Amino acid sequence: MTRTMPDTATVTSWVGDAVLAPSMHNAQPWRFRWQPDTGTLLLDMDASRAMPRTDPARRGLHIGCGAALFTLRVAAAHAGWTARVRLLPDTADTRVLAALTFVRPAGQPDLDPLYPAIRRRRTNREPFTGEPVAPELRDGLCAAARAEGAHLSFPGAWHLTTVLELIASAEAAEALSPAVREEITHWTPTAGAEDRADGVPAYAFGPRRYDGRAPVRDFAAGSGPDERPAAVFERLPSLAVLETPGDAPADWLLAGQAMQRVLLEASLDGLATTLNSQALEWPELRWALRDPLSSAGHPQMVIRLGYGPDVPPTPRRPVSEVLEVA
Repeated sequence: MTRTMPDTATVTSWVGDAVLAPSMHNAQPWRFRWQPDTGTLLLDMDASRAMPRTDPARRGLHIGCGAALFTLRVAAAHAGWTARVRLLPDTADTRVLAALTFVRPAGQPDLDPLYPAIRRRRTNREPFTGEPVAPELRDGLCAAARAEGAHLSFPGAWHLTTVLELIASAEAAEALSPAVREEITHWTPTAGAEDRADGVPAYAFGPRRYDGRAPVRDFAAGSGPDERPAAVFERLPSLAVLETPGDAPADWLLAGQAMQRVLLEASLDGLATTLNSQALEWPELRWALRDPLSSAGHPQMVIRLGYGPDVPPTPRRPVSEVLEVA
């Protein structure tokens, strides 16, 4: 490998791709610092975008930043670079989540094929067709998670029922918590806030669920009259549970990278995806989500997969707001 250094314009374009990653309530809790003299790119958490009520340990924040980190790795690979990543490099500064340097490999980096999926990936809250995901596609998604050190499982019939019941319990607990609803409302802009560059806009809520069991978070619940059309969702949704061996900040960053690799691979496969963390936000429910065959696994995310209509992208903050050049 030849150790050269990308220029600032190139790194800026990579950050432009990285900010397209998913994050809890589209809060986009990341900042980047480029140091051209050393060729180091730092990924920081943006603590002003933390959610103390629904994400007090900042697990979800780390997962979102991990997804942005993986997306940047893919963008660099597309440009012919390999990112060398050190997670949590500064024990004295916990805001620094990762430090990246870049090298030119002899051949094309192996993440390059995922690049077209960065802009194709969406969080899709529309009904899916109910067509099952083929076993070979499931195997490929499990391999994508393993490549990042995580475990992806597709619950069987009885475990799927348990997962759906746990998410329903989380929905009920959420509805009964004014503090949680207030925090969610902050990240769901209403009419008149269309120019916001973050949060989940009303057009991305999806329809009201008239029937079906698909676990799609209802961001409009409890916010007043609901004029959205009703729809029938899948009665037997295809869900996957992403787990990591540990449950510390480094594991959460690992989970975010694995999650994004799975999502990008799913997009290339023509699958629509939805993330659901509701049951994971309640400690008393989270442990029961784990794969019963994975005794040491720590659940980090539930992913709904299937075939659905195209949906528009959600807003993103401009690169100038999240990238600092030293």
